[in-house]
Amino acid sequence: MGKVNVINLKGEKVKDITLDAKVFGSEVNEIVLKKAIDLQLASLRQGTQKTKTRAEVSGGGRKPYKQKGTGNARQGSIRAPHYRGGGVALSINPRSYTFKMNKKERVLALRSALSMKAQAKELVIVDSLEMASLKTKDVKDMIKSLNLTGKVLFVTSNDAENLYMGSRNLNKVNVILSEELNVFDIVNSDVVVIDEAAVKAIEEVLN
Repeated sequence: MGKVNVINLKGEKVKDITLDAKVFGSEVNEIVLKKAIDLQLASLRQGTQKTKTRAEVSGGGRKPYKQKGTGNARQGSIRAPHYRGGGVALSINPRSYTFKMNKKERVLALRSALSMKAQAKELVIVDSLEMASLKTKDVKDMIKSLNLTGKVLFVTSNDAENLYMGSRNLNKVNVILSEELNVFDIVNSDVVVIDEAAVKAIEEVLN
């Protein structure tokens, strides 16, 4: 992959770096990308829904009326599914919605997401994300200086506490560590800002 600019938080060019083509310039695999997003969203589902079967609802311990001679259809319990207050046929039980995805697919999905952002010119590399203050106003000014619009994802190599604290009130800004990098956050953002040290860490893991 060709060289890209590294800028500071004022939007000024500092130097050039060459991104690993295997990580930031690979072919986008949309199938694996979708699978990774589905897995991440599925893992957020609680799966605690529950309805009771006829064996679990209370009451109905005796036969409501005799088997023959009434002219009615035979019934064994007033807690059968067709009765009001009865159990639910084919009831829903707590379950996990997660599914397995092997390591190679996870790596390929992250490469595809990063490559997609790089190809769309939605990837910004900065020398550092360390801010002097934790004021939200300063974070807004920094975003303006970098000409960032829409949802912004900051990927840092360290805690970057001031950036994290200053951006908590901004609903379109998300700050994560490089080891927390995930496909959904990348795809869900309009622009991804990564510091230089985080780029090296990501390349080392995904290479």
